[in-house]
Amino acid sequence: MSIPKTTELFDLSYTLAAPILKNTEYPFEALPKIKEFVRTIGPTLGYEEIAPEVWVAPDVKIAPTAVIEGPTVIGAGTEVRPGAFIRGSALIGEGVVVGNSTEIKNAIIFDKVQIPHYNYVGDSILGYRSHMGAGAIASNFKLDHSNISVRSGEEKYDTGLRKFGAILGDFAEVGCNSVMCPGTIIGKESIVYPLSRVRGVIPERSIFDSDGKIRERRL
Repeated sequence: MSIPKTTELFDLSYTLAAPILKNTEYPFEALPKIKEFVRTIGPTLGYEEIAPEVWVAPDVKIAPTAVIEGPTVIGAGTEVRPGAFIRGSALIGEGVVVGNSTEIKNAIIFDKVQIPHYNYVGDSILGYRSHMGAGAIASNFKLDHSNISVRSGEEKYDTGLRKFGAILGDFAEVGCNSVMCPGTIIGKESIVYPLSRVRGVIPERSIFDSDGKIRERRL
């Protein structure tokens, strides 16, 4: 296995973040650039600024109990459900579901992503039509506070980042109550079974069983 590159994980036509992602070899290189990019692009979109540096498309549905901090952009047709907490540095695409009690910070969420129930998404990128089951977590910080590495077989790549959660390729599925350890990358069209602890790289079109075994997904 090798560490998947940005072009192997995403169709960039499904995110406004394409300008910063297309200049990366690996997608996690874009994480430190999200905040300033959102601040730059927000005023150009013609969206309503509903709070300082929070730009929202006209048809976005936001529950009264949701909390949204800037800088944040939320695309057309997205729903932000009760108790959601968007902590800023967030670029959320079109047709997304940000579910009840879900927390997002410093993240790129592609179009049509589902994060519907009790999820944490910090310092992460979720590709087109990816989905996180109820209670699934993208853990973004190591207990020893050291830099986060991505592991792929015997290969280990130091990202230089102290905060980096998970990368989900297009159409990736993560089962309920799974935890993605810092630096996890899940390839396109791969599935993670519920109650899994995931670390490192899961190749595209794979199934990650809850006992940690990886097998080919036949579509």
